[in-house]
Amino acid sequence: MTGPVKRRSTINLRAVALSLAAVLLCGHMAPPLAKAVLPDEFLADASLESRARALSKQLRCLVCQNQSIDNSDAELARDLRILVRERLKAGDSDTQVMAFLVARYGDFILLKPPVKPATWLLWFGPLAIFVAAGLAIMIAVSWRKRFLKRPPAALSHLERAALARILDHDGSGTQDGGGDDTNGGQPDGRSV
Repeated sequence: MTGPVKRRSTINLRAVALSLAAVLLCGHMAPPLAKAVLPDEFLADASLESRARALSKQLRCLVCQNQSIDNSDAELARDLRILVRERLKAGDSDTQVMAFLVARYGDFILLKPPVKPATWLLWFGPLAIFVAAGLAIMIAVSWRKRFLKRPPAALSHLERAALARILDHDGSGTQDGGGDDTNGGQPDGRSV
């Protein structure tokens, strides 16, 4: 009776796990239903609002770090969205709004910072680390190959005598330490 009961519980557990995975996957793949932009932030002019939304999607939330201010619920993101809209209502162009925010917060506020000497580490740092790691691996592999290709060092006369004493005392009763064999006491025929 334990066999079928155990089997049913395993099947039920698998079904629950698969259902949970499907729900999580569907929730992850579904587009977000609610945006962070609140109704009181919308501009009456549709063209200004679309420009504000486009700009907001290019600006990083300084609290969330990897999210645009358009999608962030943080209070600072809300303040930045309002600031963008105020600048647009004041007559600033998109370039002027971006320049104002970059002057105030630095290139970090941009989700795609420009490639310039100040941001080279950001853009090329991961590539440099990848190249350095590849070189380190290549050097280690070549060093290891070179090290492993070296033939083992030959045993000195004292080392051979010590080895013969050890082999004599192991209790096996076999002794290969004779003086007149042609392979130097080595069973595989190589000399040491």
